[in-house]
Amino acid sequence: MPRGLSCVAGPGGFGTTRRYETPQASELQRLMWTKNGTSGHLDQVQPRIYIGDIATAKDKGLLRTLGVTHVLNAADGPQHIDTGAGFYDDTDIVYYGVEAADHKTFDLSPFFHPAAEFIHDALAQKGKVLVHCARGISRSAALVLAFLMIRERLSLVDAIKTVCNHRNILPNAGFLRQLHQLDTSLAAERSRT
Repeated sequence: MPRGLSCVAGPGGFGTTRRYETPQASELQRLMWTKNGTSGHLDQVQPRIYIGDIATAKDKGLLRTLGVTHVLNAADGPQHIDTGAGFYDDTDIVYYGVEAADHKTFDLSPFFHPAAEFIHDALAQKGKVLVHCARGISRSAALVLAFLMIRERLSLVDAIKTVCNHRNILPNAGFLRQLHQLDTSLAAERSRT
């Protein structure tokens, strides 16, 4: 059965399908309050995908030990975590920066697809990716969730469950709203194909 549809028991019995609907923000937050993951500096949330914080991003020795080949900084820029590509000049790390504020009014959605492509390209090259922000719970988590939805074709609920099995995350309310919109548009797209 294609993603975005679910099998339910209807008046005609089992096998009736209905369209997938993204849960409300309160239900999504409740999913993230189930603390299966950890709250450390770094967690592998999918094979070869790590979410971490500023301390992890600045620990080049640790990144080398882990075999990280790509870094996506979701808090790039002088007002945030200004590591930049130059910080990794003495490594083979490929860098991508997103200058995002962890505020509910910040529109992170224009970065969903480019970040998903960056992660996808890294994985296609058999690389390992660190996606980080200041604490590794909001901006970086939102971008990893978007990747799982866009490239791995998971629903937002499945993406949250996948990440929360390994790391405690809590994207801010604005990012959750934007992920909700992404989930709705991806589900509509998939139901048409």
